[in-house]
Amino acid sequence: MSYTGEVTPGGAPDVRELADLTITKVAVDERMANNCYLLRCRATGEQLLVDAAAQAATLLPLIGAGGGLSTVVTTHQHWDHHRALADVVAVTGAATVAGEPDAAAITDATGVPITRTVGQGDTVAVGECVLEVIALRGHTPGSIALLYSDPHGTPHLFTGDSLFPGGVGNTQKDEARFTQLIDDVEERIFQRLPDSTWFYPGHGDDSTLGAERPHLAEWRERGW
Repeated sequence: MSYTGEVTPGGAPDVRELADLTITKVAVDERMANNCYLLRCRATGEQLLVDAAAQAATLLPLIGAGGGLSTVVTTHQHWDHHRALADVVAVTGAATVAGEPDAAAITDATGVPITRTVGQGDTVAVGECVLEVIALRGHTPGSIALLYSDPHGTPHLFTGDSLFPGGVGNTQKDEARFTQLIDDVEERIFQRLPDSTWFYPGHGDDSTLGAERPHLAEWRERGW
């Protein structure tokens, strides 16, 4: 069956096989329904996890007994995106990566030191595949997205809680934060990447930039 990205907590993961990278999406925690994404380089077997959000007992079997998890990237500091970080790192020994402005808060909440802090334009490798860091400030100061520019197809973008189908992430009605986030999303994502870009949010279903682009003006008018 083809990949849809439609997953539910307690349900089966969904797997997307690209030429060089395998993407496994799983939802955890009935209440928060966070998405976690396990990326595996097909050439080397090396793996990277985007958000160890919850339920290590669900995530560790996906990673596999043989390990191979080199990195856990936490997209932002909010509590629901790193509840399994300590357990996953303890078992796998994976390095940890986060946006620099959020790193201290993640460590304070989890007790896990951040091995490497990143910002706009940095890269994170998973085997022979490279992910570009895109800073999307506003949902939190250090929120990041990860862009995989597939040399064989369309771009793939992991957006955390900064971009969803239907709008940008919550900024608690803070006008300055909302303006910063919508500006970053427009300038760093929509003005740069094609409509075919498939994006994977921190909660809920995936979408494409083409499906969302017609609504940018509505989002800005609505605010959040």
